Amino acid sequence: MHAPSANPAAVGGNRSTWKQTVAQYRQPSLGRAMWQLLNTLLPYLLLWYLAWLGLKVSIWLAVPLIVLAAGFLVRLFIIFHDCTHGSFFRSKRANDVVGWLTGLLTFTPYHCWRWQHGNHHATSGDLDRRGTGDVWTLTVQEYLEASRWKRLAYRLTRNPFILFLIAPLLLFLVINRFSPTGGGQRERRSVHRMNLALLLMAAAMSAVFGLKPYLIIQLGVMLLSGTVGVWLFYVQHQFSGVYWERNENWDYVDAALRGSSYHQLPSVLRWFSGNIGFHHIHHLSPNIPNYNLQRCHEAEPLFRQVPPVTLLSSLRSLTFRLWDEQQKQLVGFRHLKSGGKSTAAP
Repeated sequence: MHAPSANPAAVGGNRSTWKQTVAQYRQPSLGRAMWQLLNTLLPYLLLWYLAWLGLKVSIWLAVPLIVLAAGFLVRLFIIFHDCTHGSFFRSKRANDVVGWLTGLLTFTPYHCWRWQHGNHHATSGDLDRRGTGDVWTLTVQEYLEASRWKRLAYRLTRNPFILFLIAPLLLFLVINRFSPTGGGQRERRSVHRMNLALLLMAAAMSAVFGLKPYLIIQLGVMLLSGTVGVWLFYVQHQFSGVYWERNENWDYVDAALRGSSYHQLPSVLRWFSGNIGFHHIHHLSPNIPNYNLQRCHEAEPLFRQVPPVTLLSSLRSLTFRLWDEQQKQLVGFRHLKSGGKSTAAP
């Protein structure tokens, strides 16, 4: 069964109301931004250092510190993400500087990722404009018409082990080191400059802490934070009742409120993930800082009508593989064996 979704008619009918609500939370707060930066960056650096000290004694002392540091790196990525939208600070220069520095810590080129992510926001939920900054998703018909090798590649890409364990490291360590197709000169320079900065940072950290400890801690933190980050991104647009439409029927507001999840997380996880679970609000208005998302959600009755995706219900997303255009829902590969008659993923 489909999860209920926000009524498109209600979305249109309350448009003036939610626009007024959204406008109240778009303004960045220097105090909130600086406090979030301090309570995220300083603990991350301290935990990294403590993990290094723990590694001198035993790997088992370092492991819990690496796990905790990974949580703070996820939160740092949310700050980076806000800076790319120009929403973390009021100042464009402050967003660019902090965005570049947090991009260095998360191994992500600032201007290049900003361009890619902007394309994602402009095309999310549009079946005719897939392919930039999203999870590779085929329709049932596209999969059936694909070659054997393309099917194999798709199955491997959508395999949970590859998607959440191997892909994050490939993304942050390898793919982010190359300029994407379609990017301009600024995006290409962004990648090259970040690669040079990362090389210098790795050399300096290895000289201070030793090559082996640096690799153990850095790779451990990035593997864990990358896995969490990719999972959060996946659940944001791969859930029961999600919205996808062809371009002629695509609507930006529907794509935000019905095509982006309200991932209802416990308060601790909500803190570490920088409120990114309120993704429906973020897609509706990307210039709302993460520290205002929850308050915006709670202030508007329409937003609270969006059905939540809980930790438990989000696990069902692991079974989704294809988009069935006829039934307008995500399905699993078992759906193909049933001749398209199944209404749920396996």
